[in-house]
Amino acid sequence: NDFSDGEQNVLPVLNNRKLVTETLPMWISSNETKTFLLEKLIQSDSKTLKHQNLSLEMTSNPAWYAVQALPYLMEFPHECNEQLFSRFYANALATHIANSNPRIKEVFEQWKNSEALLSNLEKNPELKSILINETPWLRDAQSEAEQKKRIGLLFDLNHMSSELKAAYLKLKRNQLPVGAWPWFRGGRESRFITQHIVAGFGHLNQLKVEHPNQEKMIAQAIQYLDAEFIKSYHDIRKYDKDIDMSQDHLSHIQLHYLYMRSFFMDIKTSSEQQKIIDFYLDQIDSYWLNKSLYSKGLMTLISNRFSRTQTANAILRSLKETSITSEELGMYWKENSSSWYWYQSAVETQALMVETFAELAADNADIDQLKVWLLKNKQTNRWSTTKATTEAVYALLLQGNDWLSNTKLVEIELGNERVDPYSIEDTKIEAGTGYFKTSWTGPEIKPEMGKVVLKKEDDGIAWGGLYWQYFEDLDKIDSAETPLKLDKKLFIKTNSDFGEQLTAINDSTQVRVGDLIRVRIVLRADRPMEFLHMNDMRASGLEPVNVISQYKWQDGLGYYESTKDASTNFFIDWLPKGLYVFEYDLRANNSGNFSNGITTIQSMYAPEFSSHSEGVRIRVER
Repeated sequence: NDFSDGEQNVLPVLNNRKLVTETLPMWISSNETKTFLLEKLIQSDSKTLKHQNLSLEMTSNPAWYAVQALPYLMEFPHECNEQLFSRFYANALATHIANSNPRIKEVFEQWKNSEALLSNLEKNPELKSILINETPWLRDAQSEAEQKKRIGLLFDLNHMSSELKAAYLKLKRNQLPVGAWPWFRGGRESRFITQHIVAGFGHLNQLKVEHPNQEKMIAQAIQYLDAEFIKSYHDIRKYDKDIDMSQDHLSHIQLHYLYMRSFFMDIKTSSEQQKIIDFYLDQIDSYWLNKSLYSKGLMTLISNRFSRTQTANAILRSLKETSITSEELGMYWKENSSSWYWYQSAVETQALMVETFAELAADNADIDQLKVWLLKNKQTNRWSTTKATTEAVYALLLQGNDWLSNTKLVEIELGNERVDPYSIEDTKIEAGTGYFKTSWTGPEIKPEMGKVVLKKEDDGIAWGGLYWQYFEDLDKIDSAETPLKLDKKLFIKTNSDFGEQLTAINDSTQVRVGDLIRVRIVLRADRPMEFLHMNDMRASGLEPVNVISQYKWQDGLGYYESTKDASTNFFIDWLPKGLYVFEYDLRANNSGNFSNGITTIQSMYAPEFSSHSEGVRIRVER
């Protein structure tokens, strides 16, 4: 009663316990037995820890996800010629796949009557750090789920035959009198779109998938492309008649033409055209070493098909020497990343490498390792363009070993007990992929269940995840070591004559009411991922300086930042492999000894990829 006035505020008091999800991603290759350990569950001896849930999920044949990607091509809404061809390609491919294997036709029939096909963004809502309808990606999830619900109808043979015919007639109608296709009907001729379509017909021809009357359409297009190829060669001297022709004149469009033309060696070339082809083949002999990964793939196939086998083998040898082989991610190249241009797509480049190794090396072990990377990419991302999807599907389904015919589920031992999904009540097994999920709760969970043994007795790969959820005091939570790694630090921010100064907060640091505190979160990712949600808790004695939710760009990374009462959320559409630093400011507005909580991150597309930082305490004095 010594004060004559005062101010009343609500101070949020938060529970000191948090539901934590620890995840263990698992993978296995052909004819292997592997043991995985969730160490934190095995060593869960904390007196304050309470088990909540343990979930196991397994996909025994992820190659079927490539088949499930075909409807994206079949239903793409735009009428540009590249996507019209994708529709034609997808229906031709799906018809070929269905007719080539009775087992596949059987799976299509099961999908027709199934409600089990969910969007990856909608699967496992109880294991995710946030509900999908609270994220910016609800529409993505709904459109993917709708697409999967229609999957059975789209793989109906009569429907595919009708769609195939419709797409073909539209392509024929849109072809210009000169033989080229524009991007959209009514536009001007596009050499690149025309080359892409004709190369796609080349892929289908390789598989003996042909449509009646396509020869005339292809011949007209090749006539146009031959003329453009010759014109581009003469244009080298257009502005400098004395240019040195022995220098490097290999352009991406000319290389792509030679790749496309190599599918149609039976269509004759003129003597002038043959001389120009020989000129570019000589250029490949001289300059292949300095070219991009995608170009090297094209040049290997071109050299091989045009009987320059010495160069083809030299490039292939170099590709193998510069590749990386990882037990989990398969065979890939460090330099393979996406950028702005049509020849800089990581998925298309990897698909081209599958085609290259399948044609020249004929080593199924290498081809399967290359396919592993494509499927692992699909695990944490969508194949985001029709072009990338067509190339990836071609590479996965039609090169190397036949993975679709495998029907055997992976054998699983959890703790010392065998897990048989057929005998577990209310467990559905998805046709084709063999996907299933099963759970244990509270007292059923034992530390020894952190040991999982997987055994795969046929070709292909399989993957899954073990998710352990438990309640624990915030201060006792340790950071998690996963493919995503988080490190969180707090600093007192002050201004001096030398500019902004940051002092790390530790047990002995004096933080006073009114101090500015900088939060720094360091995130490391060992692979590219899409649709990530990061949640950073904060002490109730701290208030954010910035309360406006907004889209931000930092270090080349775009994300949406949303401030809530007790935490800050970050939604990241696309996270390339690498190290990223997130920073924002808080102000100390109440004294006391607070738990500042933890930071968590999770892939909404593949929730088995998640991580969290360790718990932090902060003492604020007046």
